[in-house]
Amino acid sequence: MRWQNPVRIADALWEHSVIADPNAPQDETPSTSIGTKLPSPERSGGSTTALQSPPESSADNRYTVFDLWLHRITVLMFVFVCAVVGVLLVILPWRAEWTDNRLLLNSPALRTFVSSGFARGVCSGLGVLDIWIGFWEAIHYHEGNRS
Repeated sequence: MRWQNPVRIADALWEHSVIADPNAPQDETPSTSIGTKLPSPERSGGSTTALQSPPESSADNRYTVFDLWLHRITVLMFVFVCAVVGVLLVILPWRAEWTDNRLLLNSPALRTFVSSGFARGVCSGLGVLDIWIGFWEAIHYHEGNRS
């Protein structure tokens, strides 16, 4: 019995589990197999590439084509709304329309507060945060199995 390189076996398992299809089942290791030994090449026909494929998961965890496109459109709309509202909140407090409107004509105290630098800065900060959230969602979007 010759010594097997555990790194090569782990690399073979990793390469076997990397897939491009977002709807393909993920390799979920059951809790009963934790602590068991990796299959040796002698038992699997002498090659590390002859490992068995992971069992298919149920179709309940997979997105249908409609669900996948609905998810994509929902994320796209969320990013778009976050970007638009964020840009409005960054720009609008520094324009004249922010304080010179009909809603604030009857309340001079509220108009004074809204025209202060603090209130404008808070609104602009929320706008920047809103833009950040939208781009964060766009960058971290993935099409994995349902959780």
